[in-house]
Amino acid sequence: MTDRLVLVRPDDWHLHLRDGALMNAVLAPTARVFGRGMIMPNLKPPVTTSAGAAAYRQRIVAARPAGSDFQPLMALYLTQDTDPDDLEAGVQDGVVHAVKFYPAGATTNSEAGVTELGRSRAVLERLEKLGVPLLVHGEVTTESVDIFDREARFLDQVLEPLLREHAGLRVVVEHATTAQAVDFVREHPGRVGCTLTPQHLLANRNDMLVGGIRPHLYCLPILKRRSHQRALLAAATSGDPQFFLGTDSAPHVVGTKQNACGCAGCFSAPTAIELYAAAFEAEGALDKLEAFASLNGPRFYGLPANAATITLERSPQRIPEQFAVPGIDDQIVPLFAGRELQWRVA
Repeated sequence: MTDRLVLVRPDDWHLHLRDGALMNAVLAPTARVFGRGMIMPNLKPPVTTSAGAAAYRQRIVAARPAGSDFQPLMALYLTQDTDPDDLEAGVQDGVVHAVKFYPAGATTNSEAGVTELGRSRAVLERLEKLGVPLLVHGEVTTESVDIFDREARFLDQVLEPLLREHAGLRVVVEHATTAQAVDFVREHPGRVGCTLTPQHLLANRNDMLVGGIRPHLYCLPILKRRSHQRALLAAATSGDPQFFLGTDSAPHVVGTKQNACGCAGCFSAPTAIELYAAAFEAEGALDKLEAFASLNGPRFYGLPANAATITLERSPQRIPEQFAVPGIDDQIVPLFAGRELQWRVA
């Protein structure tokens, strides 16, 4: 049995840091482990310009723990008014690394999202020219479509036509939740990447709903049935370079999670890499963890892997029940709070 793993320092290719006091509280656990993070732009108001992205990046850098070299990589929030020239200027300045497409109303703070991608043709053409990926929250928001079917419908109705129309566009299917998404990604090698979260690898909709509703497992896209969970695990542990780590760690204080209309999102940052290790070990695939966590993402984005390493040791730890937020009179409950893990970062 392996008791020690040395990995090239991983990156988190889908990360919510929020802003202000909440950001100051949640940044440290990510910066302790990950070298880079693709920062989601769905603040209030959203980050829609290169100047806004640069300012947000400065706030993140200023909030890093002493001695940290964590690098935030910024994404712009796609709206009907996104300026292709401003996008290109942000890319050329080294600030903007991606553009995020939220279908309007699909998830937390997505109200400003795009309702019709055809109206963003100029932005999509500029992304093709620059080789900058479009990150997609892959769900349709049509009221008549069942919430468990929204990802599969998005692939057929939105993403496949988009890839046909924009032959040079590169896409990341964020937080995939279905076997259909896994198949779709594999059908587009080199062009489509895919992030997978710890909650979608370690849980399914029964875990969220059977025996009582567990609000801290509620995220969007929502957890699916076990057969889809198995497909995601097979993809993550396959060694296929199109699949890589993206936690979608999304902190909400208890007051906004545990109420009659609780927010979607799981806060996994405090033990993210240990949760992935648990998933990979259960599949007998610890030897595939480094590629998934540390190598595939940089390769897709055309960046070098991190030079540093981290060490995971087999040393049991219990995930805290709550996580304090200095400056806010509330707490965050981490993903799988109270669960015992067999690994910890040395």
